[in-house]
Amino acid sequence: MSRRIGRAAWLLATAGGSGRSPLAPGTAGAAVGALLFWPLASAPAAAQMAAVTTVLALGAVAATRLAESLGEKDPRLVVVDEVAGMWVSLLGLAPRPAAFLLAFVAFRAMDVLKPWPARDLERLPGGLGIMADDVMAGVYANLLVRLALVVWPGA
Repeated sequence: MSRRIGRAAWLLATAGGSGRSPLAPGTAGAAVGALLFWPLASAPAAAQMAAVTTVLALGAVAATRLAESLGEKDPRLVVVDEVAGMWVSLLGLAPRPAAFLLAFVAFRAMDVLKPWPARDLERLPGGLGIMADDVMAGVYANLLVRLALVVWPGA
């Protein structure tokens, strides 16, 4: 941890340290995001949006600080973007294990594939660019899950 950024920023940027996972830190961050969102899934939509907005704003600041302290544009250690993207993929979905699993798989696929405009958003500066592509991946994942739940309503 860089002392220059502070412990709180480091913990947020790395999603409690899950970004240190030696294998697939992005997947670890998304899993942490899904677990953290579970209690919010029953909350009203406005509360969910407020939580997502807060994580996006604070996460962008923390991601910028950690990236700058490491001298990297988008370090693997920073996974708050995966948490935020996962939360976007879960917005408004019922707290059902099948829906969460579908959202997790869809989000990871969209995050890896980065369909337009996600890849372009990644080029934005600092924490904004770190976060924006994952938010877009979350939007795509949310739409895919909603479509899947229309086709398979029991999932």
